[in-house]
Amino acid sequence: MHLIVVSKDLSTFQHLHPENRGKGLFTVTMTFPTGGDYKLIADFIPSGGEPNTESQWITVSGQAPSPRPLQPEMNLTKIVEGKEVTLSFDKLQSGQEATMTFSFRDAASKQPITNLQPYLGAIGHVVIISSDVEKYIHNHPLEENTTGPEAKFGTLFPNSGVYKIWGQFQQNNKVFVVPFVVEVP
Repeated sequence: MHLIVVSKDLSTFQHLHPENRGKGLFTVTMTFPTGGDYKLIADFIPSGGEPNTESQWITVSGQAPSPRPLQPEMNLTKIVEGKEVTLSFDKLQSGQEATMTFSFRDAASKQPITNLQPYLGAIGHVVIISSDVEKYIHNHPLEENTTGPEAKFGTLFPNSGVYKIWGQFQQNNKVFVVPFVVEVP
């Protein structure tokens, strides 16, 4: 089971794996960074069933920060933990299959990174959520066993609008998360 926890403005993101206690009971302990509204999204496959997603809004007591408006980014290159990560699409159009490509370089040397490690059994995982926090997409890579410098994912954005994308990858036994905000025509 994957448990995705996001704040209402999508500024907070956590990808957790609850412990299976048996008989359909899963538990997880987490700390919320602030008060406010959070959406919990459980992504799972019941024994003998089809993939399923259930979600629930909760309100966490405490001081809630002012919401940050989600703005599409024109530059889809980020520096995260010494890595320069660029996101590109073969096409970006609602209702059409698209290939997302994450490209990795060392931020200092600009050399391609070719030693990514499997994260949850694959080169990486991608979570996409619409700005209204109603559309949830969890993508797995097109090629699971690659080690870089690229990781490709197939996806389909169901509607036009603004989406936040979190790519999750691992290098040197450390998981890193790269967020992007795109506007899908």
